[in-house]
Amino acid sequence: MYKLFALSFLLYFTTMMNAQTKVEFNKDHDAIQVKDVNASAKFYAEILGLKEIPNGGLPVHIRWFELGNEVQLHLIESKELPEKHKGVHMALNTSKLETFMEFLKKKEIPFENWTGEKEITNTRPDGIKQIYLQDPDGYWIEINDNKL
Repeated sequence: MYKLFALSFLLYFTTMMNAQTKVEFNKDHDAIQVKDVNASAKFYAEILGLKEIPNGGLPVHIRWFELGNEVQLHLIESKELPEKHKGVHMALNTSKLETFMEFLKKKEIPFENWTGEKEITNTRPDGIKQIYLQDPDGYWIEINDNKL
């Protein structure tokens, strides 16, 4: 009887500890290193339409932008920049992908699909259309029509 009680207590205690230690996360921000924080800030504000927000009192070589859903993008001016690969990218969605593509053409900002074909979308296996462009420092940005 004691063993059954001890086993039951241990099982209950373990279950309660697991329930109490479960940690949930929400995305807060992405930070990228940029060569010229002002040129990058202009791109993210004027081309992607992101709203600049106060940078928490940090030095002027760090600028913050709001991506939506309380997620931020932090631009940090640096002399050293990482290597860029298309597979490592930020992805944003819009219900006006075609309109955005026309805007990019008018602004003469190059964009391509996943395979590198210029100025056209590709469709992922899940039916989402997407394009890719690069910011002034070469970071890849996916724009898609996902209706999250």
